Amino acid sequence: MSEERKPLNFIEQIIEEDLANGMSRDSLRFRFPPEPNGYLHIGHTKAIGISFGLGEKYNAPVNLRFDDTNPAKEEQEYVDAIKRDVAWLGYQWDKELYSSDYFQQLYDWTIQLIKDGKAYVDSQTSEAMAEQKGTPTQPGVDSPFRNRTVEENLDLFDRMKKGEFDEGEHILRAKIDMKHTNMLMRDPIMYRVLKKHHHRTANDWCIYPMYDWTHGESDYIEQISHSLCSLEFKPHRELYDWFLDQVVDANKLRPKQREFARLNLSYTIMSKRKLLRLVNEGVVTGWDDPRMPTISGLRRRGYTPNALRKFVETAGVAKRDNVIDVSLLEFCIREDLNKTAPRVMAVLNPVKLVITNYPEDKVEWLEAENNQEDASAGFRKVPFSRELYIEKEDFKEEASNKFFRLKLGGEVRLKNAYIIKANDVVKDTQGNITEIHCTYSEDTSKKVKGTLHWVSIEHAIKAQVREYDRLFMDEAPDGHQDKDFMEFINPNSLKLIEAFVEPSLKDAKIGERFQFQRLGYFNVDDDSSLDNIIFNKTVGLRDTWAKKKPQVQANNQHKPKPQQQQSQRKPIDVIKQLGKKYTNLPEAKQEKSKAEILKLAEEVRYEDLEPLFATAAKKVGTRIATAITLGVLLKNGLDKNEVIDAFIAKALEDKNELLVAEAQML
Repeated sequence: MSEERKPLNFIEQIIEEDLANGMSRDSLRFRFPPEPNGYLHIGHTKAIGISFGLGEKYNAPVNLRFDDTNPAKEEQEYVDAIKRDVAWLGYQWDKELYSSDYFQQLYDWTIQLIKDGKAYVDSQTSEAMAEQKGTPTQPGVDSPFRNRTVEENLDLFDRMKKGEFDEGEHILRAKIDMKHTNMLMRDPIMYRVLKKHHHRTANDWCIYPMYDWTHGESDYIEQISHSLCSLEFKPHRELYDWFLDQVVDANKLRPKQREFARLNLSYTIMSKRKLLRLVNEGVVTGWDDPRMPTISGLRRRGYTPNALRKFVETAGVAKRDNVIDVSLLEFCIREDLNKTAPRVMAVLNPVKLVITNYPEDKVEWLEAENNQEDASAGFRKVPFSRELYIEKEDFKEEASNKFFRLKLGGEVRLKNAYIIKANDVVKDTQGNITEIHCTYSEDTSKKVKGTLHWVSIEHAIKAQVREYDRLFMDEAPDGHQDKDFMEFINPNSLKLIEAFVEPSLKDAKIGERFQFQRLGYFNVDDDSSLDNIIFNKTVGLRDTWAKKKPQVQANNQHKPKPQQQQSQRKPIDVIKQLGKKYTNLPEAKQEKSKAEILKLAEEVRYEDLEPLFATAAKKVGTRIATAITLGVLLKNGLDKNEVIDAFIAKALEDKNELLVAEAQML
């Protein structure tokens, strides 16, 4: 059976057409050209992935070129951070280059343009030039300095270079056409005076080339075959080509600019200027704050290179701008960490549990599996004693049969340990439960529905957990013309928790990632030390945000409710309906369906789900939906039984990869 081939994206189609029309594969060369004026963010991973991905596909070199033409905003810190991020993502560049390497060549070409009458020095104010620019429907007006002589322009430009003029006193413009329908072609600025220290050229220059003049010529100098950029540069393509027309040698390769849709993410901003404002105003602790969408922030939070690369691959290469739901990014990191993160036990909101019939001085070291997804991960020992911590929310004095955790008179299994029964509680003067008194049974073969995680109080290590929520409460925080994006800051985006973790984490190293069982994925923060271990919450085991969003919509009385009839149906019936169509949906829509199933599963009883375990093998979609739902029930404390084990075993043997993947998570 032949291996399934992925269809080419439109950029790959362009390259294949060029190769078919005679371009040599040896001529292919790409580049990633960041401006070192901030840290890279999640949006840049798409540009990085496209250029370096093409390099890998065609075995072609990829340059890392810094477009460093604005010393007012650029710093060596940003250069170092960008190099670190690209390398961390797993990409290797061919040459490390800088646009500032070409300042002299750009200057020499500019002198020739002035001599050819294609550039002139303008001495107007920026306000006057803006008025003369015109509008998309009205032509511009020529500058009164447009017809200066070549000699006068050469003299003024030379004096600009020597530092005789103040910033803003003169600029150099290309002489194209002030009536052009593309406003970028209306005598664009080529050079301005900037008396700033440059991080590489120091004070050698006080005139700096503009981006449009520098970018295409740098591509040409490096002999880049395909200059790939985001859609906002599409109107610039005409100017890119005009500048190349002035310098290109017919015997050399001419770069070709092509544009792709940038990656936009919900509940996130992608402007480096706005991200810098968050840093400068102290909303976050720095560019690498785990709430930031920067690559360094995501790395510190516990994201992996594999997850980010998978996210970019899933989002795809498109010609139109769109917004990707942040839940897809979170899904990718869950999928990756599920396979690799060791399982440990931690309690974030502790209440004391005393096993009254367990000897006071006894300690047992019980065996616990490190990762059921990885047979090579092995086992570890965890201490068990008379007094434990469990989560407060895992106990209720009275609860319905939907509550699979501990309640008075009820029994649950302690993970990797014994079955316990809650008998009574101790309360303080305010009526708060301070202790739960239980008895244990050494008969671990008994079937009970709930399983709880725990830590031995005597052996537990105190740790700080930084629990993060989304930094913005609005889906498009910078999409409101009448509001500042800062108005949508989530005041509860960081919660500091004093937690207790099992002793195996005592020597956990900075950056190491773990699954806190039943709670989510966490990693050791950079601020951590031997005396003060700190964990960042990377992501929960399921998308809890999806449950919050409908509540916002429900408060809007004016919106129609087209799915009102569906909401009257039992959750299990809706899940079955979603399952029927699941395997026929594209990947993005599958993610939406999965999010809906996860949400509905919170309302499903085990008795409703059990009949679906006998679903026919050919109804793969329904079996996938069943597995997703079962995962929620298990995470909420349902204990496995023979029927569940049989369903999982059968699913693991199936030929459908989606079903197998869901079964592996169980």
